Amino acid sequence: MKLKWIHYGSQYVDEEDINEVLGVLRSDFLSSGPKIKEFEERILEHTGAQYCAAVANGTAALHLAVKALDIDKRKTGITSPITFIASANTFIYNSLKPDFADIDEKTYCMDPVELGKRINNNTAVIIPVHFAGQPCDMEAIRKVSPKNVYIIEDAAHAIGSKYENGKPVGCCCYSDMTIFSFHPVKTITTGEGGAITTNDKALYEKLVMLRNHGLTKDQDKFKVQGSTFNVGPWYYEMQELGYNYRITDIQAALGLGQLRKLERFIKRRREIISFYNEAFKDLEWLTTPYERPGVFGALHLYVIKIDFDRIGKTRTQVMTELKEKAIGTQVHYIPVHLQPYYREHFGFKEGDYPKAEQYYRQCLSIPLYPKMTDEDINRVINAIKNL
Repeated sequence: MKLKWIHYGSQYVDEEDINEVLGVLRSDFLSSGPKIKEFEERILEHTGAQYCAAVANGTAALHLAVKALDIDKRKTGITSPITFIASANTFIYNSLKPDFADIDEKTYCMDPVELGKRINNNTAVIIPVHFAGQPCDMEAIRKVSPKNVYIIEDAAHAIGSKYENGKPVGCCCYSDMTIFSFHPVKTITTGEGGAITTNDKALYEKLVMLRNHGLTKDQDKFKVQGSTFNVGPWYYEMQELGYNYRITDIQAALGLGQLRKLERFIKRRREIISFYNEAFKDLEWLTTPYERPGVFGALHLYVIKIDFDRIGKTRTQVMTELKEKAIGTQVHYIPVHLQPYYREHFGFKEGDYPKAEQYYRQCLSIPLYPKMTDEDINRVINAIKNL
């Protein structure tokens, strides 16, 4: 009998979500309609921020967040080497020089001490990454960052997570902006989609303009006044070089259904994590994820570290063995500074960020998503134990 495939991550879409989307398909607006604003308002309810701009995806959110700051092209941005490449690419998109601060060996998030070593007079923006849903030590990151340096939180993994002070990630109490991603393997999904939260009205207005080609139809903001060319309701102005980074009402409708299940999703994820932690606690060759005291992690990934030398197998052998048992795994992430583009264009090399590189040698993400049954969980546990 063919075994059911267990993905490393997967969306959970139910009839409620489908009916939300069908409602939009039967409506007058498939895009640029009321569902987008409703979705943004629900995100604000969950995060406690004052403003939200929903966009096409998480990478677009990063791009626009940095773009909205109008940073001088000669400046530098710092992020974590253990992240998806988009976190660092956003600096390059905006003509900034990318740099990295090594990770904390327990949390795999940016280490505030290492960040302090990298900050210099050229540093303009910092993007801490709430890796796997674990909140960074934002209070410490804020303390080591000069007041004239912007902070954008990459919370692509962390909707529903909370800081030590109990406030939700995304409230921007430590940062200028926070971005989210709603890719299918994330905690909630809109298919593809993202969002930016902020408490700065001027930044919000710029984000909204940039996501729509740099256009505005707000008469109070028009720059051309007293001309026969701007008389009438049709008139709009392009005031920035923007992008088509709009999210659709179809995606927003799916997001609304997903947000209603967010707490349930998080509860199930943490139940699975508890099963894993208990099952693996006595395996001397395996390290389970660490959660910093006081924080609440709505974990998007369950990343274990394996001493491959101790079990006498390579990571490729382990992944292949699990695949043969219909269990999917993944590596999150190859350190960004080791990518050929970053080596060739910016001179990064092996040894630059030793803690990130050591983590990479041992990490492996195993299945974690709300749709997993207890039978699925036990299959994964038994397969890991038998390595």
